[in-house]
Amino acid sequence: MLNTVLKKSKLIAMLLLCSITAFAQQKNKTTISGYVKQSENGENIIGASVSIKENGSGSSTNSYGFYSLSVTPGSYTLVFQYLGFKTLEKKVTITKSATLNINLEAEGKQIDEVVVSSAGVKKNVTSMDMGVNKLEMRSLQKMPALMGEVDIVRSIQLLPGISTVGEGSSGFNVRGGGVDQNLILLDESPVYNSSHLFGFFSVFDPDAVKDVKLIKGGIPAMYGGRLSSILDVRMKDGNANNFSTSGGIGTVSARFLAEAPIVKGKGSFVIAARRSYADMFLKLSPDESLNKNSAYFYDLSGKANYTINENNRLYLSGYFGKDNFGFAERFAMNWGNGTGTLRWNHTFNPSLFVNFTAVYSNYDYALGIPSGVNSFDWTSRIINQTLKGDFSYYANQSNKLSFGANATFYRFKPGSATTADENTSFNDVALQTQLGREYAVYLDNEQKITEKLSAQYGLRLSGFSYVSGQNNFTVNEYEGLTGQRKEPVNPQSYNKGEVIKTHFNLEPRLSLRYVLTDESSVKASYNRTAQYLHLISNTTAATPLDVWQPTTNNIKPEVADQVALGYFRNFKNNSIEFSLEGFYKKMQNQIDYIDGAELFLNSNLESELLYGKARAYGLEFYLKKNTGKLNGWISYTWSKSERQIDGINNNEYYPSKYDKTHNLSVVGIYDMSKRWSFSAIFTYSTGVSTTFPNGRYEIDGIVVPHNTTNSRNNYRIPAYNRLDISATLYPSHKPGSKFGSNWVFSIYNLYARRNPYTIYFQPSEDNPQITESRRLSIIGSFIPSVTYNFNFR
Repeated sequence: MLNTVLKKSKLIAMLLLCSITAFAQQKNKTTISGYVKQSENGENIIGASVSIKENGSGSSTNSYGFYSLSVTPGSYTLVFQYLGFKTLEKKVTITKSATLNINLEAEGKQIDEVVVSSAGVKKNVTSMDMGVNKLEMRSLQKMPALMGEVDIVRSIQLLPGISTVGEGSSGFNVRGGGVDQNLILLDESPVYNSSHLFGFFSVFDPDAVKDVKLIKGGIPAMYGGRLSSILDVRMKDGNANNFSTSGGIGTVSARFLAEAPIVKGKGSFVIAARRSYADMFLKLSPDESLNKNSAYFYDLSGKANYTINENNRLYLSGYFGKDNFGFAERFAMNWGNGTGTLRWNHTFNPSLFVNFTAVYSNYDYALGIPSGVNSFDWTSRIINQTLKGDFSYYANQSNKLSFGANATFYRFKPGSATTADENTSFNDVALQTQLGREYAVYLDNEQKITEKLSAQYGLRLSGFSYVSGQNNFTVNEYEGLTGQRKEPVNPQSYNKGEVIKTHFNLEPRLSLRYVLTDESSVKASYNRTAQYLHLISNTTAATPLDVWQPTTNNIKPEVADQVALGYFRNFKNNSIEFSLEGFYKKMQNQIDYIDGAELFLNSNLESELLYGKARAYGLEFYLKKNTGKLNGWISYTWSKSERQIDGINNNEYYPSKYDKTHNLSVVGIYDMSKRWSFSAIFTYSTGVSTTFPNGRYEIDGIVVPHNTTNSRNNYRIPAYNRLDISATLYPSHKPGSKFGSNWVFSIYNLYARRNPYTIYFQPSEDNPQITESRRLSIIGSFIPSVTYNFNFR
């Protein structure tokens, strides 16, 4: 495998060297560049299509709305396109490099809005993107939602290749990978737990989000650190033209957003807040056992940007959110994310763009018993700080070179538990603080080889150092039989800041696109990814209290190799998009656990871990209608996800806990009139795999179910299916009025299906000698909801 990767890396390195040589030979070229924005509010448009009408060549705007075209001097017609906005044609005469900023007007008719959009006409066919989806926030607000809460993470689960292990599960699974194998970015800052209320809702306030991009194949070299996918969420920049507000009141929470110019035409800000209010109703209860309980979450996010001059822009954004649950003095827990991002965009010249970024992220979680002889307080957190620089060089119409470097510094505090009660038998515990340093450099080129053939190829070199977080830091090796708890041996002591172990990985990336006709193309990709952080969880679904563990001297980095092949086709003047993608992924150094593993506050956690390999493969079908009164999509995935871990399942492959053979989603949105819009979602999926007993034994008269064959995930729970519906009403308002509103009425799980979350076994109440299976359903009935949304512009 190493030789294969090295050969592919050498080939890609040669291609990159040839490209750099070609860049140096470019002569007699001029460049036109600038930003594409929304005329209504001055927001930069990400992924807008910019093309030259005369020859069909072009590009698209980057994550900051910047574009650059290199051409020979002459007269051209530039075409600017983005679905949901009016196409703009601009005639220009170019004699020397120049700047051209463009404002696009939104389409006036709501029926032209799309649910999942490509950036421009035919982009799904002509772009290098493979395994990439973008979500349109304005249309997501029309779709049925649990308790009326529009949710990004739930929405992406309706796309091909995406699944979840059950109702109310935290996170999502991509192409047979675990929830920790997805890199979730909020304005370039990592979010370690993207869920509120134990997985029912995500931390992303829909009012504050501008763009959502999911990459699950053909991952560019600038991204790394996770095996399966990148979920890139970008916040709104703020209205640069006028003061405006928006918000809503729903069944679960209330939210409010305000945005305005700082200096009109030069800068703006946006502030958004959301809070649930179940705890407020609990306090009104006359039952003292209820009114002392707490159950709520909140979000606060903000962003500001300022244009210093034509070549320099600053962005500052942040997010803070928290979940709190408490049962009087008996139990309490909380978890939350805090992020901060400072960015400086600089344009050296019309062809060279750079973004320098400083990132801070903090994820902390805690639980405890507030008082009494058993009282304790357990806390844990992971903090990271990142510095990076990302360069884009638009050499000519055939080559776009991307390169950069980044460094991330981690502080892991796996857990400490203390008590304030002198009468308790509990002893204070504090696990060692761990440090980590992750580095990466990358070089990537997107090249148009011929009129039909294009390629994107790159190399990423990543490394991770495991570092002592305190003086007298103890590191062990572990010995023992495979599949059993191992014993620590050969302890070594380190001082704070000493490097214990360093790992390196070379990650080649390659994507190819061949245009068959004006409406169809074939794409292929290969990428190797490495992951240095691991989520330690032996539950079916990840929980907020799971432990994040760095790569150590005993835990190796996870590595994945994925190949994919796809066919893309448009119909009826690009109003209907179709794609069929197949993938195969092999993963190394996958982590699993011995039976009865103790993961909580375990100073010898590595003694509980087992290692092996995994494989995943499948086919993804996607049919999407973009325009007209009726739009939506059909998504179907057939896939397998399996693991082989020595010491589990007799050392043979077994289905992973997130393996689902069939996964179907049907989404429809019907805009009946300017006042009424209707939508429905139907989902069906194979039940997740689980381990069932095939025997039992008795201890002190208690019958205990038991699996005698050491098999893992040998059965499946029943299949999952659900139908949701909603209706959106836009009240009539006077022409010219700055106030707008709508009502969203929805029913989640319309036919009240009791989808099983899991199956468990227990002795029968009538006859303890008989073992019964029981179904646990998280949501066992239909859930109606009403949400009122408003805006003032």
